[in-house]
Amino acid sequence: MEQLQSHQLADQIRAHALACGFDECRFTSAKRATHADVYLDWIQQGMHADMAWMERNQERRCDPREVLPSCATVICLGINYFPGDTPGQTGYRVARYAWNEDYHDGIGDRLKQLDLYLQQLGGTQRYYVDTGPVLERDFATDAGVGWNGKSTVQIHRKFGTWLFLAEILTTLDVPSDAPFGDHCGKCTRCISACPTQAIVSPHRVDARRCISYLTIEHKDAIPPEFRRAMGDRIYGCDDCLSACPWNRFAQVSRDLRFHAREEIFQHSLRDFLALDEEAFRRVFAKSPIKRIKRARFLRNVCVALGNTGTSDDLEALKIVAEEDDPMIAEHARWAVSEIEQRCRNQID
Repeated sequence: MEQLQSHQLADQIRAHALACGFDECRFTSAKRATHADVYLDWIQQGMHADMAWMERNQERRCDPREVLPSCATVICLGINYFPGDTPGQTGYRVARYAWNEDYHDGIGDRLKQLDLYLQQLGGTQRYYVDTGPVLERDFATDAGVGWNGKSTVQIHRKFGTWLFLAEILTTLDVPSDAPFGDHCGKCTRCISACPTQAIVSPHRVDARRCISYLTIEHKDAIPPEFRRAMGDRIYGCDDCLSACPWNRFAQVSRDLRFHAREEIFQHSLRDFLALDEEAFRRVFAKSPIKRIKRARFLRNVCVALGNTGTSDDLEALKIVAEEDDPMIAEHARWAVSEIEQRCRNQID
């Protein structure tokens, strides 16, 4: 009877999670994360770059029972965010997850709803959407929410690589689901697709080389050796995600908040150079792009123009090269130099 009741509990929670807007809900037992030692070694090797938050609370990150005493179950949740193809010919690329509103807000609201329901069932919870000390992909893999690909991105059998993960740590004892297993086989397309060879070996990414890290988390100048490899990317990089053959099963998200927002894609790169602080905040209101602030965003735009711009962009870049912010000015000067060199080569 107890076993039947526990499975009924799982069914009830899963049904409520789907009603809250999650596309996946599975369960695994709270324990030390499967690849905790791999994570600790990765930190020791400095591959987290200057993301200091990733090296804090290491033991808490490795074991959810250090975060929530009496934690019995990790509820692993997923939301399909695939927005389809890039709208129009923009001349630049933004990682798909940032095409509209910041996912932390919408998913956070859903987690709060589910937490309230779990409280009614007698549980005590802590929940996160990549905002807390949890090695979420380990637990998602253990619970059968797909598997961790060679790019370290979670792969789902129905949604491919386009899946937001979230988790709830709970004191409720819910039966564990079975793992789905690793289905990458011999495929290495994600490794080959990386523009900067940041996937240094299967399941190991060196953030110091990663375009997503360099354009988002990195607060200083883009290292010159990676600028040309950035191409036209101004926020994040989807190359290793897009290369995955499991995306043939991808479905466009049912949530319109993940679909492309027109205002983000109605500009040219040159238009972005003219954004002052107020205009930047207005254009990217509620967008995760707003989080990196204007200086880092213009840094990225300057690099993209250096790689793709023409003589028509030189005047605007030379204006930005006089900015008070030394980082913006230096990247604008680099872009001017790159474009002028291309123009000379075309004449020759």
